[in-house]
Amino acid sequence: MDDTPATSASTPGIGGGSHAGPETPSGKDAAYENFPVGSWLLPAHLRPHVAKFYRFARAIDDIADSPNLRPEEKLERLDGFADVLQSGERRDGFETALLMRDSLRETAVTDRHCLDLVSAFKQDATKRRYRDWDDLIDYCNRSAAPVGRYLLDLHGEDPAGYRQSDALCNLLQVLNHLQDCKEDYLLLDRVYIPAPWFDDAGLHVDTLADRRLSGPGRRLIDKVLDEAAPLLELAADLPLVLKDGRLRRESAVIVRIARRLADKIRRRDTLAARVALSKAEYAASFLGGVIAPRTRVR
Repeated sequence: MDDTPATSASTPGIGGGSHAGPETPSGKDAAYENFPVGSWLLPAHLRPHVAKFYRFARAIDDIADSPNLRPEEKLERLDGFADVLQSGERRDGFETALLMRDSLRETAVTDRHCLDLVSAFKQDATKRRYRDWDDLIDYCNRSAAPVGRYLLDLHGEDPAGYRQSDALCNLLQVLNHLQDCKEDYLLLDRVYIPAPWFDDAGLHVDTLADRRLSGPGRRLIDKVLDEAAPLLELAADLPLVLKDGRLRRESAVIVRIARRLADKIRRRDTLAARVALSKAEYAASFLGGVIAPRTRVR
């Protein structure tokens, strides 16, 4: 297993990078995500805070995923976001971190969730392979679970709901890894599927560059989905443990999105094209979540 960081040429900018400021916008927006970001289902007075959290998360994720920065440059920029978030120091290019700090102070939500995201994306800057499922879930617990925990805290929910929320967010992260497995490998030489699983299937990671899934490749993707299935079963209970009606509807929608997406990835070739839900499938998930928010999602 090779965790040696990939390198790329340096060009002028912060830390020698290719941009004048620390952010490296990828062009991905809320429409790219597997969950509705700050949708109308949430209370209107909280949506601006959700948008700031998403903007913060997107900014640091884009830094970690930039193919044009060396690992040490990514770490420097990510540390800058964490420093500004905690200190409130005004530094050019870190306005997103300042906005997030102001939002956290206004809502009395801990900065722990943001710092966990920074920790995960710093790991993305240097770690390219995962040794087993627990290793991957440890990453998801910092790269995905904080999103749900932030939303629960923002809505004043009981932290006891973290368990179901973590399961949903980690599931969405794993599904995203499967959606982007080819791009992650080709652009960043980053593979989230545990390395030994390739060996067990008689495959090398370079199979992710193939035009289509082979039979063993299909079974490998299905193995990931099978391993993630308990997360979906636990996540299905999330709408039952939430007090806020709007957040309950939002969670019911997202669980339905996750279930539909997992089913679709099992039926489609993730190497031939990125698997995603259609507008009609998203609409059906929204409708089901809004109509029946207080039932276990099956």
